[in-house]
Amino acid sequence: MRRINRLFTVLTLIAALGSLPGATSTDSWRSTRVTDPNQHVRTGTSRYPYRAKSEYVLKELDLKPGDVVVDIGAGDGWWANRMATFVGDKGVIHASEVEEKKVNRMKEKFADIPQIKPYLCPTDGTNLPENSCDLAFFSMVYHHLKPDGRVDYLRHLREVVKPTGRVCVIERYAELIGRHTSHAVSLSQLAKQAEQAGWIPIRYELISGTRHYIAIFVQKDLFGLEPTR
Repeated sequence: MRRINRLFTVLTLIAALGSLPGATSTDSWRSTRVTDPNQHVRTGTSRYPYRAKSEYVLKELDLKPGDVVVDIGAGDGWWANRMATFVGDKGVIHASEVEEKKVNRMKEKFADIPQIKPYLCPTDGTNLPENSCDLAFFSMVYHHLKPDGRVDYLRHLREVVKPTGRVCVIERYAELIGRHTSHAVSLSQLAKQAEQAGWIPIRYELISGTRHYIAIFVQKDLFGLEPTR
């Protein structure tokens, strides 16, 4: 009986540790093993197939109540609308657009969701205050930035995003498409430009069933200097 009680205590402790923040579980682990030659084949015919994976994307973003997000090139506000649920009443989604007609459409569409704030922004920045955002989000927008201005734009985001904030980029993987490569960005190119601007990738992954990847960056300053030996 004593042995059974001891075993029960150990199992209870393991279960408790598994529920702690930051604990690793098999539910959050995904194997990279290819078990089916077709497992990476694009599924669906939608122009934005990664939207069907919104649950996965939003889980990766891990938004919290009160977060402030700038959705750069928000378009029709599809992502802003979904993010609003996670940031709550005290959060803000700055839905930026360079076209006034898109801004006006979003203002009308989201009139009843006050945390979504559509606004007209310049093409070379967000026009937001320093340290005002927890996340800068690009959804198929990064490739629209002028190639010779991308590093400067990312440097600008280092001022707008809080020191512990993040940048998330969703783009089509240029090497996986045979045409319209101007509407895609190589992952290696993005990583190089981000690093030049002072951002470090902490996660990047192909979104299954698509030709798109998600890449998340944090500021290099968080890592400090390598200790001397």
